[in-house]
Amino acid sequence: MPTAGTGPAPRVSLQLLGGFRLLHNDVPVVVPRGLQRVIALIGLRPAATRSHLAGLLWPETSEERALSSLRTALWRLRQDPCCPLVTDGDTVRLGPTVHLDTDELVEVAARVRDGDAPDVVGTAGRHDLLPGWYDDWVLLERERLRQLRLHMLEQLAGNHLAAGRHGEALEAALEAMAAEPLRETPHRLVVRIHLAEGNAFEAVHAFYVYRDLLLRELRLEPSPAMCALLDETLAPIRHATRPPPPRPGVTGRFPRVTGR
Repeated sequence: MPTAGTGPAPRVSLQLLGGFRLLHNDVPVVVPRGLQRVIALIGLRPAATRSHLAGLLWPETSEERALSSLRTALWRLRQDPCCPLVTDGDTVRLGPTVHLDTDELVEVAARVRDGDAPDVVGTAGRHDLLPGWYDDWVLLERERLRQLRLHMLEQLAGNHLAAGRHGEALEAALEAMAAEPLRETPHRLVVRIHLAEGNAFEAVHAFYVYRDLLLRELRLEPSPAMCALLDETLAPIRHATRPPPPRPGVTGRFPRVTGR
Protein backbone atom coordinates (compact mmCIF):
# COMPACT_ATOMS: atom_id res chain seq x y z
CA MET A 1 0.00 0.00 0.00
CA PRO A 2 1.32 3.53 -0.69
CA THR A 3 2.76 5.33 2.31
CA ALA A 4 1.49 8.59 3.79
CA GLY A 5 2.52 11.68 1.89
CA THR A 6 2.61 10.00 -1.55
CA GLY A 7 -0.89 11.09 -2.54
CA PRO A 8 -4.49 10.23 -1.73
CA ALA A 9 -5.08 6.89 -0.07
CA PRO A 10 -6.22 4.29 -2.60
CA ARG A 11 -9.80 3.07 -2.56
CA VAL A 12 -9.70 -0.60 -1.66
CA SER A 13 -12.84 -2.71 -1.71
CA LEU A 14 -13.25 -6.38 -0.85
CA GLN A 15 -16.39 -7.98 -2.22
CA LEU A 16 -17.38 -11.44 -0.97
CA LEU A 17 -21.11 -11.45 -1.81
CA GLY A 18 -21.64 -13.04 -5.21
CA GLY A 19 -17.98 -14.03 -5.48
CA PHE A 20 -14.49 -12.86 -4.50
CA ARG A 21 -13.37 -9.51 -5.89
CA LEU A 22 -10.61 -7.24 -4.65
CA LEU A 23 -10.68 -3.76 -6.14
CA HIS A 24 -7.88 -1.18 -5.94
CA ASN A 25 -9.10 2.24 -7.10
CA ASP A 26 -11.99 0.38 -8.79
CA VAL A 27 -9.53 -1.81 -10.74
CA PRO A 28 -9.80 -5.58 -10.10
CA VAL A 29 -6.72 -7.14 -8.52
CA VAL A 30 -5.81 -10.68 -9.59
CA VAL A 31 -5.45 -12.87 -6.49
CA PRO A 32 -4.64 -16.61 -6.62
CA ARG A 33 -7.41 -18.82 -5.21
CA GLY A 34 -5.33 -19.96 -2.24
CA LEU A 35 -4.65 -16.38 -1.18
CA GLN A 36 -8.29 -15.44 -1.78
CA ARG A 37 -9.21 -17.86 1.01
CA VAL A 38 -6.78 -16.16 3.38
CA ILE A 39 -8.04 -12.65 2.62
CA ALA A 40 -11.70 -13.68 2.78
CA LEU A 41 -11.34 -15.42 6.14
CA ILE A 42 -9.44 -12.50 7.65
CA GLY A 43 -12.18 -10.15 6.42
CA LEU A 44 -14.90 -12.29 7.98
CA ARG A 45 -13.01 -13.01 11.24
CA PRO A 46 -11.18 -9.74 12.03
CA ALA A 47 -10.52 -10.61 15.69
CA ALA A 48 -9.26 -14.15 15.09
CA THR A 49 -5.74 -15.06 16.19
CA ARG A 50 -3.21 -16.51 13.79
CA SER A 51 -3.64 -19.96 15.34
CA HIS A 52 -7.39 -19.81 14.81
CA LEU A 53 -7.03 -18.62 11.21
CA ALA A 54 -4.49 -21.33 10.44
CA GLY A 55 -6.72 -24.01 11.94
CA LEU A 56 -9.69 -22.93 9.82
CA LEU A 57 -7.69 -22.65 6.60
CA TRP A 58 -5.74 -25.89 6.98
CA PRO A 59 -7.85 -28.05 9.31
CA GLU A 60 -6.32 -31.35 8.24
CA THR A 61 -2.70 -30.49 9.05
CA SER A 62 -0.84 -30.08 12.31
CA GLU A 63 -0.94 -26.70 14.05
CA GLU A 64 2.75 -26.11 13.36
CA ARG A 65 2.41 -26.81 9.66
CA ALA A 66 -0.79 -24.75 9.41
CA LEU A 67 0.91 -21.77 11.05
CA SER A 68 3.83 -22.15 8.65
CA SER A 69 1.43 -22.14 5.70
CA LEU A 70 -0.24 -19.00 7.06
CA ARG A 71 3.10 -17.22 7.45
CA THR A 72 3.99 -18.08 3.86
CA ALA A 73 0.63 -16.85 2.58
CA LEU A 74 0.91 -13.57 4.50
CA TRP A 75 4.45 -13.03 3.20
CA ARG A 76 3.25 -13.54 -0.37
CA LEU A 77 0.39 -11.09 0.15
CA ARG A 78 2.69 -8.41 1.58
CA GLN A 79 4.81 -8.47 -1.58
CA ASP A 80 1.90 -6.93 -3.47
CA PRO A 81 1.44 -3.16 -3.05
CA CYS A 82 -2.33 -3.75 -3.14
CA CYS A 83 -2.22 -5.96 -0.05
CA PRO A 84 -5.33 -5.05 2.02
CA LEU A 85 -4.07 -6.57 5.30
CA VAL A 86 -2.41 -5.10 8.39
CA THR A 87 -0.83 -6.94 11.32
CA ASP A 88 -1.86 -6.15 14.88
CA GLY A 89 0.06 -8.26 17.36
CA ASP A 90 -1.12 -11.86 17.05
CA THR A 91 -4.01 -10.89 14.79
CA VAL A 92 -4.24 -9.95 11.13
CA ARG A 93 -7.07 -7.80 9.85
CA LEU A 94 -8.14 -5.74 6.87
CA GLY A 95 -6.71 -2.25 6.64
CA PRO A 96 -8.87 0.49 8.21
CA THR A 97 -9.74 2.00 4.82
CA VAL A 98 -10.79 -1.27 3.16
CA HIS A 99 -14.52 -1.41 2.39
CA LEU A 100 -16.05 -4.87 2.96
CA ASP A 101 -19.47 -5.50 1.42
CA THR A 102 -20.61 -7.88 4.18
CA ASP A 103 -20.11 -5.05 6.68
CA GLU A 104 -22.63 -3.01 4.70
CA LEU A 105 -25.25 -5.76 5.10
CA VAL A 106 -24.65 -5.92 8.86
CA GLU A 107 -24.89 -2.12 9.12
CA VAL A 108 -28.13 -1.93 7.12
CA ALA A 109 -29.69 -4.71 9.22
CA ALA A 110 -28.79 -2.80 12.40
CA ARG A 111 -30.42 0.36 11.04
CA VAL A 112 -33.60 -1.56 10.23
CA ARG A 113 -33.67 -2.95 13.79
CA ASP A 114 -33.49 0.64 15.01
CA GLY A 115 -36.57 1.55 12.96
CA ASP A 116 -34.77 3.14 10.01
CA ALA A 117 -35.59 2.36 6.37
CA PRO A 118 -32.36 2.63 4.35
CA ASP A 119 -32.70 3.04 0.59
CA VAL A 120 -30.21 0.21 -0.07
CA VAL A 121 -32.05 -2.39 2.00
CA GLY A 122 -33.39 -4.24 -1.04
CA THR A 123 -29.97 -4.72 -2.63
CA ALA A 124 -27.89 -5.25 0.52
CA GLY A 125 -26.81 -8.87 0.70
CA ARG A 126 -28.88 -9.94 -2.29
CA HIS A 127 -26.16 -12.39 -3.41
CA ASP A 128 -24.86 -15.37 -1.45
CA LEU A 129 -21.49 -15.28 0.26
CA LEU A 130 -18.73 -16.77 -1.90
CA PRO A 131 -20.90 -19.09 -4.02
CA GLY A 132 -19.09 -22.28 -4.98
CA TRP A 133 -16.92 -22.25 -1.85
CA TYR A 134 -17.58 -25.15 0.53
CA ASP A 135 -15.21 -24.60 3.45
CA ASP A 136 -16.98 -25.11 6.76
CA TRP A 137 -16.34 -21.52 7.83
CA VAL A 138 -17.82 -20.25 4.56
CA LEU A 139 -20.96 -22.38 4.92
CA LEU A 140 -21.55 -21.15 8.48
CA GLU A 141 -21.03 -17.50 7.59
CA ARG A 142 -23.13 -17.83 4.43
CA GLU A 143 -26.09 -19.11 6.44
CA ARG A 144 -25.63 -16.43 9.12
CA LEU A 145 -25.74 -13.65 6.53
CA ARG A 146 -28.67 -15.26 4.71
CA GLN A 147 -30.71 -15.40 7.91
CA LEU A 148 -29.65 -11.85 8.78
CA ARG A 149 -30.98 -10.57 5.46
CA LEU A 150 -34.24 -12.53 5.70
CA HIS A 151 -34.98 -11.19 9.18
CA MET A 152 -34.01 -7.68 8.05
CA LEU A 153 -36.47 -7.76 5.15
CA GLU A 154 -39.24 -9.21 7.31
CA GLN A 155 -38.70 -6.64 10.02
CA LEU A 156 -38.69 -3.86 7.44
CA ALA A 157 -41.97 -5.17 6.02
CA GLY A 158 -43.46 -5.28 9.52
CA ASN A 159 -42.28 -1.74 10.25
CA HIS A 160 -43.84 -0.42 7.04
CA LEU A 161 -47.06 -2.33 7.72
CA ALA A 162 -47.35 -0.87 11.22
CA ALA A 163 -46.86 2.62 9.75
CA GLY A 164 -49.52 2.06 7.06
CA ARG A 165 -47.00 2.10 4.19
CA HIS A 166 -48.50 -0.92 2.49
CA GLY A 167 -46.68 -0.60 -0.83
CA GLU A 168 -43.26 -0.51 0.81
CA ALA A 169 -44.27 -3.31 3.17
CA LEU A 170 -45.32 -5.53 0.27
CA GLU A 171 -42.08 -4.83 -1.61
CA ALA A 172 -39.94 -5.90 1.34
CA ALA A 173 -42.06 -9.00 2.01
CA LEU A 174 -41.88 -10.08 -1.64
CA GLU A 175 -38.10 -9.58 -1.60
CA ALA A 176 -37.85 -11.92 1.39
CA MET A 177 -40.20 -14.39 -0.33
CA ALA A 178 -37.99 -14.42 -3.44
CA ALA A 179 -34.94 -15.14 -1.29
CA GLU A 180 -36.60 -18.14 0.42
CA PRO A 181 -39.85 -19.23 -1.27
CA LEU A 182 -40.71 -21.95 1.28
CA ARG A 183 -40.26 -19.74 4.34
CA GLU A 184 -43.68 -19.00 5.84
CA THR A 185 -42.98 -15.66 7.51
CA PRO A 186 -42.87 -13.53 4.34
CA HIS A 187 -45.98 -15.25 2.97
CA ARG A 188 -47.77 -14.51 6.23
CA LEU A 189 -46.70 -10.88 5.94
CA VAL A 190 -48.07 -10.70 2.40
CA VAL A 191 -51.45 -12.00 3.61
CA ARG A 192 -51.48 -9.47 6.48
CA ILE A 193 -50.63 -6.61 4.13
CA HIS A 194 -53.44 -7.49 1.74
CA LEU A 195 -55.87 -7.76 4.66
CA ALA A 196 -54.75 -4.37 5.99
CA GLU A 197 -55.56 -2.89 2.58
CA GLY A 198 -58.97 -4.58 2.58
CA ASN A 199 -58.08 -6.86 -0.32
CA ALA A 200 -59.64 -10.12 0.85
CA PHE A 201 -59.30 -11.77 -2.56
CA GLU A 202 -55.57 -11.00 -2.75
CA ALA A 203 -55.10 -12.33 0.78
CA VAL A 204 -56.91 -15.59 0.05
CA HIS A 205 -55.05 -15.99 -3.25
CA ALA A 206 -51.67 -15.47 -1.53
CA PHE A 207 -52.59 -18.02 1.13
CA TYR A 208 -53.51 -20.74 -1.35
CA VAL A 209 -50.49 -20.11 -3.54
CA TYR A 210 -48.29 -20.75 -0.52
CA ARG A 211 -50.40 -23.71 0.63
CA ASP A 212 -50.12 -25.40 -2.77
CA LEU A 213 -46.35 -24.76 -2.87
CA LEU A 214 -45.86 -26.20 0.60
CA LEU A 215 -47.95 -29.30 -0.16
CA ARG A 216 -46.15 -29.87 -3.44
CA GLU A 217 -42.61 -29.42 -2.13
CA LEU A 218 -42.76 -30.62 1.49
CA ARG A 219 -46.11 -32.39 1.93
CA LEU A 220 -46.91 -29.94 4.72
CA GLU A 221 -49.78 -27.62 5.56
CA PRO A 222 -49.38 -23.95 6.59
CA SER A 223 -49.04 -23.35 10.31
CA PRO A 224 -52.06 -22.64 12.56
CA ALA A 225 -50.85 -19.02 12.81
CA MET A 226 -51.03 -18.66 9.01
CA CYS A 227 -54.49 -20.28 8.84
CA ALA A 228 -55.79 -18.12 11.69
CA LEU A 229 -55.17 -14.98 9.63
CA LEU A 230 -57.82 -16.00 7.14
CA ASP A 231 -60.13 -17.65 9.66
CA GLU A 232 -60.59 -14.34 11.44
CA THR A 233 -61.14 -12.50 8.16
CA LEU A 234 -63.39 -14.96 6.39
CA ALA A 235 -65.63 -15.72 9.37
CA PRO A 236 -67.90 -12.67 8.89
CA ILE A 237 -67.92 -13.22 5.13
CA ARG A 238 -68.94 -16.86 5.54
CA HIS A 239 -71.59 -15.84 8.05
CA ALA A 240 -73.01 -13.19 5.72
CA THR A 241 -73.15 -15.56 2.74
CA ARG A 242 -74.48 -18.56 4.66
CA PRO A 243 -77.97 -19.52 3.36
CA PRO A 244 -80.77 -18.79 5.82
CA PRO A 245 -82.28 -21.75 7.68
CA PRO A 246 -85.34 -23.23 6.00
CA ARG A 247 -88.71 -21.79 7.02
CA PRO A 248 -91.16 -24.01 8.84
CA GLY A 249 -92.79 -26.35 6.43
CA VAL A 250 -89.89 -26.06 3.94
CA THR A 251 -87.44 -28.86 3.27
CA GLY A 252 -84.28 -28.04 1.39
CA ARG A 253 -84.84 -25.65 -1.49
CA PHE A 254 -88.46 -26.64 -2.29
CA PRO A 255 -91.62 -26.01 -0.29
CA ARG A 256 -93.50 -28.97 1.04
CA VAL A 257 -96.20 -30.07 -1.32
CA THR A 258 -99.60 -30.89 0.27
CA GLY A 259 -102.63 -32.48 -1.23
CA ARG A 260 -105.29 -30.25 -2.78
